[in-house]
Amino acid sequence: MAAPMSADRFCNALRAEGLTVVEVGAWRTHNRNNKGPWGPVHGVMIHHTVSRGTSFTVDLCRKGDAALPGPLCHGVITKDGRTHLVGFGRANHAGAGDSDVLAAVIAEKRLPPDNEADTDGNRHFYGFECENLGDGKDPWPAVQLNAMARAAAAVCRVHGWTSRSVIGHLEWQPGKVDPKGFTMDWLRERVAERLK
Repeated sequence: MAAPMSADRFCNALRAEGLTVVEVGAWRTHNRNNKGPWGPVHGVMIHHTVSRGTSFTVDLCRKGDAALPGPLCHGVITKDGRTHLVGFGRANHAGAGDSDVLAAVIAEKRLPPDNEADTDGNRHFYGFECENLGDGKDPWPAVQLNAMARAAAAVCRVHGWTSRSVIGHLEWQPGKVDPKGFTMDWLRERVAERLK
């Protein structure tokens, strides 16, 4: 069980991992904490945005829309490898997911299939939205994949977690397919290498 780190520590951890960080507006206080608790935190969730264009993608993830208000994550990792901080605290990114998956993340064990949506993930996960159309054809530039591994590793390093604490949205919530275009096992291997 871990209390969420402070916004400043989050930002500093990302920079210490070698990331180019862009602070967007009053991101430190932009959250959905009025809708429920933030923490304890147990892991990092990776998503794809189903969008194109840095400006549009960052704005969407910061503001959300009428059906799903923002922030939709904590950081947006764009194709150029920059990490745009758009919110901190509870964010509308994970939704309801599988309690057995959460238990496996906490225990840092292999994930079971996600077949339930009985647990509030927005409370328990840091979220990174990654700019990609999510069609399996839109490329993932090496600089972006590297930034994704660095961002996840930065959070894991602060909390003393292993790469097993990094999951994809598709591993959490039945019916989700993101991120698409690489496997989460592949990304976890990159995170593990950084944590050595």
